[in-house]
Amino acid sequence: MSTTIALASARTEVASFLEALIQVYTLCVIAYILLSLVQSAGMRVPYNVVTSAIFKFFNDAVEPFLAFFRRFIPPLGPFDLSPIVAILLLQIVGGIVVSLVRG
Repeated sequence: MSTTIALASARTEVASFLEALIQVYTLCVIAYILLSLVQSAGMRVPYNVVTSAIFKFFNDAVEPFLAFFRRFIPPLGPFDLSPIVAILLLQIVGGIVVSLVRG
């Protein structure tokens, strides 16, 4: 009986962790988009070590994920719709995985 309760508790904790991880990654994608807009507008100090490190972190963390979607979704003029599709798919698939783990 206590083993079943422990397993159920562990599944709930893993599901909560996955849900939080998906939300954090979604926020990272949004932050990367905003930083890209700021950089393209020229409002970033070019040789600032801190801002360069922050942008490099988001670039290394998010760009491989977005590059997968950019192979299939071409930009429409100046608009890149791949982050929107990536976020939507991340939320949908993440919600399904979380609900399967939660049971």
